[in-house]
Amino acid sequence: MSLPDAPAIVATDLPLPVFTRGKVRDVYDLGEHLLIVATDRLSAFDHVLPSPVPGKGRILTRLSAFWFARTRSIVENHLTTADARQMPLPPAVAEQVRLLDGRAMLVRRANRIDVECVVRGYLTGSGWQEYCRDGAVCGVRLPAGLANGARLPHPIFTPATKAASGHDQNIAFEEVARMVGGTLAERLRELSLALYLHAAAHAEGRGLVLADTKFEFGIARGASGDAPGDALLLIDEALTPDSSRYWDAAEYAAGRLASFDKQIVRDYLTRTGWDRESPAPVLPSEVVEATRQRYLETYRRLTGEEIA
Repeated sequence: MSLPDAPAIVATDLPLPVFTRGKVRDVYDLGEHLLIVATDRLSAFDHVLPSPVPGKGRILTRLSAFWFARTRSIVENHLTTADARQMPLPPAVAEQVRLLDGRAMLVRRANRIDVECVVRGYLTGSGWQEYCRDGAVCGVRLPAGLANGARLPHPIFTPATKAASGHDQNIAFEEVARMVGGTLAERLRELSLALYLHAAAHAEGRGLVLADTKFEFGIARGASGDAPGDALLLIDEALTPDSSRYWDAAEYAAGRLASFDKQIVRDYLTRTGWDRESPAPVLPSEVVEATRQRYLETYRRLTGEEIA
């Protein structure tokens, strides 16, 4: 199970107006639509690392398209097509269809809501650290005595700020309500929990535990301001190993946390003693390949398909 041998795509330079360049995605302005191209860049601890993962952008794009299709009954999303051959691209861009194939999405523009909508079904990561300090995560009080990796009594909505740069900060639900209004905040929480429960059930049937994930939402362009919750779109990516923490279910049952996400990279960087401020170290080839294989295996388990 592997992608064809090909050089990693670290950056793109299409003859189109640049809308933004994120840690992983290059986004181009097509007027009423955006063209999102997922590169093979790899980020960890809010830094883009010098070592890309070949084929990673294709995995992320195809997995997002899979989840966008599966969750459309819960909430509409911004995806128009992930087939580069169906995109209304200028001739100079259409000539690069081989570059875009499998790693590009044509999406509807939306007014992004600057809140990371995080849902946790299990206690780990920054949530575990906050729990150890406060006995709560984002103001949600949890039972005493929970261990790292513990399944929570029920999934919890633990939002964070959507920072333009630097680290996102966990915030309480009340802060979200102050930022966007109580009605819209309630709708964001409701949809996030529904999406998590749907995805977690699917993952469980495929031998994976969905420990936590984050969603981004936007309001459709031209929507009435009277009921913004009715015009919400799920945007960005959905339930990929970049935005979610997946564990192997059999290993979890045996008391071990075997990650199918970027944890192998985080663990390596932690072992190096990197201060997370200076330039990130180059990853060993075995860490890059192990990450690539875990992303491929996540895709295979969740979709039941191979990436040809």
